[in-house]
Amino acid sequence: MPKIAVLQMNSGLSPEANFGAIEEAVQEAKAGGAEMIFTPEMALLLDRDRKRAANSIDSSSYRKYTDRFRSLAANTRIDIALGSMPVRLESGMLANRSFYFRAHGGRVERYDKIHMFDVDLSSGESWRESNAYEPGAQVVTVDDSPLGRLGLTVCYDLRFPALFDELGRRRCDAIAVPAAFTRPTGEAHWHVLLRSRAIEASAFVIAAAQVGRHEDGRETFGHSLVVDPWGDVLLDMGGDKPGLAFCDIDLGRIAEVREQVPSLANKREIPK
Repeated sequence: MPKIAVLQMNSGLSPEANFGAIEEAVQEAKAGGAEMIFTPEMALLLDRDRKRAANSIDSSSYRKYTDRFRSLAANTRIDIALGSMPVRLESGMLANRSFYFRAHGGRVERYDKIHMFDVDLSSGESWRESNAYEPGAQVVTVDDSPLGRLGLTVCYDLRFPALFDELGRRRCDAIAVPAAFTRPTGEAHWHVLLRSRAIEASAFVIAAAQVGRHEDGRETFGHSLVVDPWGDVLLDMGGDKPGLAFCDIDLGRIAEVREQVPSLANKREIPK
């Protein structure tokens, strides 16, 4: 029964300080017996001021930190599912990119967030992710994680069932949903959406989240969750503070649930 660690963060404006927090958490996770650790969306830099953030986002910093994460995974012998960090593309736009670093080295998996968060909230918050970020175009799975086949998503992707339907078709055993959910949307929809996606895919959902008031002024919801394939919440880290938590994953639960409710096997194409 693999043990995972989930890191809830309050990331700020300094990539180096954020990396240090992740590095410390990875070492603590390994000491606690975890085989892999999950971090939130924008774990390395959370800054809504795009001009200021641009000073920390370039091709050299991207290579520097991916190399450091690769070494960290290898040296600690723990897989790292880095929720995401901003990456400058050749087009000049950014990608909101997830990474998966294996403890044994080898290929680094990458997933670019597909759905852009372009909304005006009743709280007065306005977000236009597509002004700076280019949406991804590929569904990505990690087929040899300690949890089996792991599907990669990021935050707002959670609201689009078609992506999770595809991950279900690919028989993912677990799905990562790193996030920096706003407080209003989190209070309304976070728990119900994550439980729904776990039930639909008959898979574990691991959602490491940002929490609290950040240096750039935004406030995030927290409540990092682990949900099992039946929709039961195995871990909820609350909405008060950052921290590290552990969860044992009973992979036998996947087959049990899929036998009781064989929705993946019964799935049919809807006539048009």
